Amino acid sequence: MGLAGHEVLAAVLQVRDGSLQVMLWQRAREPHAHRWSLPGGGLGDDEDVEESIRRQLAEKVDVRQLSHVEQLAVFSHPGRVPGRPRVVATAFLGLVPSHIDPVVPSDTAWHPVDALPPTAFDHEAICDRARHRLASKLSYTNLGFALAPPEFTISALRALYSAALGYKVSATNLQRVLSRRGLLEPTGATVPPGPAGGRPAALFRFVSGRLRVTDPFAVLRPPSTRSLGP
Repeated sequence: MGLAGHEVLAAVLQVRDGSLQVMLWQRAREPHAHRWSLPGGGLGDDEDVEESIRRQLAEKVDVRQLSHVEQLAVFSHPGRVPGRPRVVATAFLGLVPSHIDPVVPSDTAWHPVDALPPTAFDHEAICDRARHRLASKLSYTNLGFALAPPEFTISALRALYSAALGYKVSATNLQRVLSRRGLLEPTGATVPPGPAGGRPAALFRFVSGRLRVTDPFAVLRPPSTRSLGP
């Protein structure tokens, strides 16, 4: 019985320019030369999978300020890497808050998850799994903290949730649900009104920057059903 190689991959997501985007690098060699790939690499003999992906992200794409990392799934189809011995991948979801702009190499770029370029291997499926995991966890945990800057207006938070979920969220309902769950607190500060005038907008922050389940049965739904579930 043969032994499989083991690699770790990360779907690093961030809301950028109003859309949910994933970090990809362009391969220079076969197989799948010139296609876009998730960052990662082989698992080291002296490290576990999370240590490995954190190391490789720091070394290859200079992402040291991840706000959240979690194991996503194992991808083990025998032919997932064509022309090579079998390689099993442990995939991770990584999140970068919106106020950080990571330094990346010239062969690396951010791409909207709704408009991916030609990708290598099964990396499109991994991206799809990552975006669905994020949307699911925004429903029943406080994971919004990992997308948001330290302080934000409700309008800005609404834009982040809308981009991550793929549909528009009501700012009023979002504030009501997150406040009822005890996830938000006012900072006491405001931002000045824009050119159109109006009242200064209050600044909020997440109470905790550690992941926790807040409502295990909640589901955030598109407006055609219910905007923010129970």
